[in-house]
Amino acid sequence: MNAPEPAVPPKYTAPALEKGLDILELLSRSETGLTQAEIARELGRSVSEIFRMLVVLTQRGYVAQDPATDRYGLTTLLFEVANRTPLIRRLTQAAGPLMRELARRINQSVHLAVLADDSVLIVGQVDPPARHVFSIRLGTRVELWRASSGRVMMAFQPEEVLSEVLARAPLPEGMSEARVRADLAAIRARGHEIVDSFVLRGIVNISAPVIDHTGLAVAALTVPHLERYGDPVSFTDCCRLTIEAAARLTRSLGGGADLSALPEVFRRA
Repeated sequence: MNAPEPAVPPKYTAPALEKGLDILELLSRSETGLTQAEIARELGRSVSEIFRMLVVLTQRGYVAQDPATDRYGLTTLLFEVANRTPLIRRLTQAAGPLMRELARRINQSVHLAVLADDSVLIVGQVDPPARHVFSIRLGTRVELWRASSGRVMMAFQPEEVLSEVLARAPLPEGMSEARVRADLAAIRARGHEIVDSFVLRGIVNISAPVIDHTGLAVAALTVPHLERYGDPVSFTDCCRLTIEAAARLTRSLGGGADLSALPEVFRRA
Protein backbone atom coordinates (compact mmCIF):
# COMPACT_ATOMS: atom_id res chain seq x y z
CA MET A 1 0.00 0.00 0.00
CA ASN A 2 1.36 3.39 -0.97
CA ALA A 3 1.89 5.89 1.83
CA PRO A 4 -0.42 8.92 1.67
CA GLU A 5 1.14 11.99 0.13
CA PRO A 6 1.97 14.67 2.69
CA ALA A 7 -0.33 17.65 2.77
CA VAL A 8 1.00 20.59 0.81
CA PRO A 9 1.10 23.72 2.99
CA PRO A 10 -0.61 26.78 1.54
CA LYS A 11 1.70 29.07 -0.39
CA TYR A 12 0.36 32.20 1.30
CA THR A 13 -1.31 32.72 4.64
CA ALA A 14 -3.11 35.65 6.26
CA PRO A 15 -3.77 34.62 9.88
CA ALA A 16 -5.85 37.65 10.83
CA LEU A 17 -8.07 37.30 7.77
CA GLU A 18 -8.46 33.57 8.40
CA LYS A 19 -9.55 34.22 12.00
CA GLY A 20 -12.16 36.72 10.84
CA LEU A 21 -13.50 34.32 8.21
CA ASP A 22 -13.59 31.50 10.75
CA ILE A 23 -15.78 33.65 12.99
CA LEU A 24 -18.16 34.54 10.15
CA GLU A 25 -18.49 30.92 9.07
CA LEU A 26 -19.07 29.78 12.65
CA LEU A 27 -21.76 32.39 13.28
CA SER A 28 -23.48 31.49 10.01
CA ARG A 29 -24.18 28.04 11.47
CA SER A 30 -25.61 29.34 14.76
CA GLU A 31 -29.34 29.96 15.12
CA THR A 32 -29.15 31.93 18.38
CA GLY A 33 -25.69 33.51 18.20
CA LEU A 34 -22.64 32.82 20.36
CA THR A 35 -20.88 34.59 23.19
CA GLN A 36 -17.26 35.67 22.87
CA ALA A 37 -16.16 32.77 25.11
CA GLU A 38 -18.17 30.26 23.07
CA ILE A 39 -16.64 31.50 19.82
CA ALA A 40 -13.14 31.26 21.28
CA ARG A 41 -13.79 27.72 22.52
CA GLU A 42 -15.31 26.52 19.22
CA LEU A 43 -12.38 27.89 17.20
CA GLY A 44 -9.65 26.91 19.64
CA ARG A 45 -8.55 30.53 20.00
CA SER A 46 -7.86 32.75 22.97
CA VAL A 47 -10.56 35.14 24.14
CA SER A 48 -8.27 38.12 23.49
CA GLU A 49 -7.75 37.04 19.85
CA ILE A 50 -11.49 36.69 19.32
CA PHE A 51 -12.20 40.01 21.04
CA ARG A 52 -10.05 41.95 18.56
CA MET A 53 -11.69 40.22 15.60
CA LEU A 54 -15.19 40.82 16.93
CA VAL A 55 -14.50 44.52 17.49
CA VAL A 56 -13.46 44.95 13.86
CA LEU A 57 -16.31 42.81 12.45
CA THR A 58 -18.80 44.76 14.55
CA GLN A 59 -17.36 48.12 13.46
CA ARG A 60 -17.61 47.01 9.81
CA GLY A 61 -21.23 45.96 10.29
CA TYR A 62 -20.87 42.22 9.62
CA VAL A 63 -21.57 41.20 13.22
CA ALA A 64 -23.81 42.64 15.94
CA GLN A 65 -24.00 41.92 19.66
CA ASP A 66 -27.31 41.46 21.45
CA PRO A 67 -27.02 43.66 24.57
CA ALA A 68 -29.50 41.46 26.46
CA THR A 69 -27.56 38.20 26.02
CA ASP A 70 -24.06 39.34 24.99
CA ARG A 71 -24.34 36.93 22.06
CA TYR A 72 -22.92 37.81 18.65
CA GLY A 73 -24.74 37.10 15.41
CA LEU A 74 -24.39 37.92 11.75
CA THR A 75 -26.13 40.97 10.34
CA THR A 76 -27.58 41.01 6.80
CA LEU A 77 -24.48 42.73 5.43
CA LEU A 78 -22.93 39.53 4.08
CA PHE A 79 -26.13 38.79 2.21
CA GLU A 80 -26.22 42.33 0.86
CA VAL A 81 -22.64 42.01 -0.36
CA ALA A 82 -23.46 38.69 -2.03
CA ASN A 83 -26.39 40.30 -3.80
CA ARG A 84 -24.06 42.84 -5.38
CA THR A 85 -22.45 40.07 -7.45
CA PRO A 86 -23.49 40.40 -11.12
CA LEU A 87 -25.23 37.00 -11.40
CA ILE A 88 -27.37 37.31 -8.27
CA ARG A 89 -28.14 40.97 -8.91
CA ARG A 90 -29.23 40.17 -12.47
CA LEU A 91 -31.30 37.20 -11.30
CA THR A 92 -33.10 39.03 -8.50
CA GLN A 93 -33.79 42.08 -10.67
CA ALA A 94 -35.28 39.92 -13.43
CA ALA A 95 -37.10 37.58 -11.05
CA GLY A 96 -38.58 40.15 -8.65
CA PRO A 97 -41.57 41.31 -10.73
CA LEU A 98 -42.29 37.76 -11.95
CA MET A 99 -42.21 36.37 -8.41
CA ARG A 100 -44.50 39.09 -7.05
CA GLU A 101 -46.99 38.51 -9.88
CA LEU A 102 -46.86 34.74 -9.40
CA ALA A 103 -47.32 34.94 -5.61
CA ARG A 104 -50.36 37.16 -6.09
CA ARG A 105 -51.94 34.94 -8.75
CA ILE A 106 -51.48 31.61 -6.98
CA ASN A 107 -51.72 32.91 -3.38
CA GLN A 108 -48.58 30.96 -2.41
CA SER A 109 -45.05 31.85 -1.34
CA VAL A 110 -42.37 31.81 -4.03
CA HIS A 111 -38.62 31.60 -3.62
CA LEU A 112 -35.58 31.77 -5.85
CA ALA A 113 -32.50 29.68 -5.12
CA VAL A 114 -28.97 29.25 -6.47
CA LEU A 115 -26.25 26.67 -5.89
CA ALA A 116 -23.57 27.67 -3.39
CA ASP A 117 -20.86 25.42 -1.95
CA ASP A 118 -22.76 22.16 -2.56
CA SER A 119 -25.90 23.52 -0.94
CA VAL A 120 -28.92 25.59 -1.92
CA LEU A 121 -28.94 29.31 -1.08
CA ILE A 122 -32.22 31.25 -1.00
CA VAL A 123 -31.65 34.59 -2.74
CA GLY A 124 -35.24 35.66 -3.38
CA GLN A 125 -38.48 35.31 -1.39
CA VAL A 126 -41.97 36.71 -1.95
CA ASP A 127 -45.00 36.03 0.24
CA PRO A 128 -48.62 36.12 -1.02
CA PRO A 129 -51.51 38.18 0.37
CA ALA A 130 -52.82 35.15 2.32
CA ARG A 131 -52.69 35.20 6.10
CA HIS A 132 -51.31 31.67 6.36
CA VAL A 133 -48.07 31.29 4.43
CA PHE A 134 -44.98 29.12 4.36
CA SER A 135 -41.84 31.08 3.60
CA ILE A 136 -38.07 30.63 3.81
CA ARG A 137 -35.81 33.38 5.06
CA LEU A 138 -33.47 35.08 2.62
CA GLY A 139 -29.94 33.76 2.94
CA THR A 140 -31.07 30.36 4.24
CA ARG A 141 -28.94 27.41 3.15
CA VAL A 142 -30.64 24.07 2.51
CA GLU A 143 -29.08 20.64 2.09
CA LEU A 144 -28.68 20.07 -1.65
CA TRP A 145 -30.31 16.65 -2.02
CA ARG A 146 -33.20 17.43 0.34
CA ALA A 147 -34.36 20.46 -1.65
CA SER A 148 -36.32 20.38 -4.90
CA SER A 149 -34.49 23.56 -5.90
CA GLY A 150 -31.18 21.71 -5.64
CA ARG A 151 -32.43 18.69 -7.53
CA VAL A 152 -33.82 20.64 -10.48
CA MET A 153 -30.63 22.71 -10.74
CA MET A 154 -28.44 19.59 -10.62
CA ALA A 155 -30.61 18.00 -13.33
CA PHE A 156 -29.36 20.72 -15.68
CA GLN A 157 -25.63 20.49 -14.96
CA PRO A 158 -22.94 18.75 -17.06
CA GLU A 159 -21.95 15.22 -16.08
CA GLU A 160 -18.55 16.27 -14.74
CA VAL A 161 -20.16 18.75 -12.34
CA LEU A 162 -22.76 16.22 -11.21
CA SER A 163 -20.10 13.56 -10.57
CA GLU A 164 -17.98 15.98 -8.55
CA VAL A 165 -20.92 17.09 -6.41
CA LEU A 166 -22.08 13.52 -5.81
CA ALA A 167 -18.57 12.71 -4.59
CA ARG A 168 -18.57 15.67 -2.16
CA ALA A 169 -22.14 16.19 -0.96
CA PRO A 170 -23.47 13.27 1.13
CA LEU A 171 -26.77 11.74 0.06
CA PRO A 172 -29.68 11.43 2.50
CA GLU A 173 -29.87 8.17 4.42
CA GLY A 174 -31.42 5.40 2.35
CA MET A 175 -30.90 7.16 -0.99
CA SER A 176 -28.45 5.73 -3.51
CA GLU A 177 -26.53 7.49 -6.27
CA ALA A 178 -28.38 5.37 -8.83
CA ARG A 179 -31.71 6.60 -7.47
CA VAL A 180 -30.58 10.23 -7.54
CA ARG A 181 -29.34 9.93 -11.11
CA ALA A 182 -32.64 8.36 -12.19
CA ASP A 183 -34.59 11.14 -10.47
CA LEU A 184 -32.47 13.84 -12.13
CA ALA A 185 -32.92 12.26 -15.56
CA ALA A 186 -36.70 12.27 -15.04
CA ILE A 187 -36.62 15.90 -13.89
CA ARG A 188 -34.64 16.90 -16.96
CA ALA A 189 -37.11 15.13 -19.24
CA ARG A 190 -40.12 16.81 -17.58
CA GLY A 191 -38.45 20.17 -17.07
CA HIS A 192 -39.61 20.47 -13.45
CA GLU A 193 -40.25 18.59 -10.21
CA ILE A 194 -43.50 18.30 -8.25
CA VAL A 195 -42.93 16.26 -5.10
CA ASP A 196 -43.78 16.12 -1.42
CA SER A 197 -41.35 18.18 0.66
CA PHE A 198 -38.33 16.25 1.87
CA VAL A 199 -38.39 18.04 5.25
CA LEU A 200 -41.99 19.11 6.04
CA ARG A 201 -45.19 17.07 5.93
CA GLY A 202 -48.11 18.68 4.11
CA ILE A 203 -45.97 20.82 1.78
CA VAL A 204 -45.67 19.96 -1.91
CA ASN A 205 -42.73 21.48 -3.75
CA ILE A 206 -43.29 22.81 -7.26
CA SER A 207 -39.87 23.63 -8.67
CA ALA A 208 -38.52 24.51 -12.10
CA PRO A 209 -35.02 25.49 -13.21
CA VAL A 210 -33.98 28.88 -14.52
CA ILE A 211 -31.71 28.21 -17.47
CA ASP A 212 -29.24 30.60 -19.05
CA HIS A 213 -27.95 30.80 -22.62
CA THR A 214 -25.61 27.83 -22.08
CA GLY A 215 -28.49 25.47 -21.37
CA LEU A 216 -27.42 25.06 -17.73
CA ALA A 217 -29.50 25.90 -14.65
CA VAL A 218 -28.30 28.99 -12.80
CA ALA A 219 -31.23 29.10 -10.38
CA ALA A 220 -34.51 27.46 -9.48
CA LEU A 221 -37.96 28.97 -8.95
CA THR A 222 -39.87 27.04 -6.28
CA VAL A 223 -43.32 27.21 -4.70
CA PRO A 224 -43.69 25.30 -1.41
CA HIS A 225 -47.42 24.68 -1.94
CA LEU A 226 -49.55 24.91 1.17
CA GLU A 227 -53.10 23.61 0.68
CA ARG A 228 -55.84 25.82 2.14
CA TYR A 229 -59.58 25.21 2.30
CA GLY A 230 -61.38 27.20 -0.37
CA ASP A 231 -58.27 28.19 -2.32
CA PRO A 232 -59.48 29.89 -5.54
CA VAL A 233 -56.51 28.57 -7.56
CA SER A 234 -56.35 24.84 -8.19
CA PHE A 235 -53.16 22.89 -7.59
CA THR A 236 -52.96 22.13 -11.32
CA ASP A 237 -53.14 25.82 -12.21
CA CYS A 238 -50.58 26.61 -9.53
CA CYS A 239 -48.15 24.13 -11.11
CA ARG A 240 -48.78 25.50 -14.60
CA LEU A 241 -48.29 29.12 -13.60
CA THR A 242 -45.10 28.33 -11.66
CA ILE A 243 -43.56 26.47 -14.60
CA GLU A 244 -44.58 29.28 -16.97
CA ALA A 245 -42.95 31.87 -14.68
CA ALA A 246 -39.69 29.89 -14.65
CA ALA A 247 -39.83 29.67 -18.44
CA ARG A 248 -40.32 33.43 -18.71
CA LEU A 249 -37.36 34.03 -16.41
CA THR A 250 -35.32 31.58 -18.47
CA ARG A 251 -36.11 33.52 -21.64
CA SER A 252 -35.21 36.82 -19.96
CA LEU A 253 -31.72 35.39 -19.35
CA GLY A 254 -31.36 34.25 -22.95
CA GLY A 255 -32.12 30.64 -22.12
CA GLY A 256 -34.75 30.33 -24.81
CA ALA A 257 -32.35 31.03 -27.64
CA ASP A 258 -31.56 27.36 -28.27
CA LEU A 259 -34.99 25.77 -27.88
CA SER A 260 -33.67 22.32 -28.73
CA ALA A 261 -31.69 22.34 -25.46
CA LEU A 262 -34.83 22.84 -23.36
CA PRO A 263 -37.45 20.30 -22.29
CA GLU A 264 -40.70 20.29 -24.23
CA VAL A 265 -42.59 21.98 -21.39
CA PHE A 266 -40.25 24.99 -21.60
CA ARG A 267 -40.62 25.21 -25.36
CA ARG A 268 -44.42 25.35 -24.99
CA ALA A 269 -44.55 27.80 -22.06
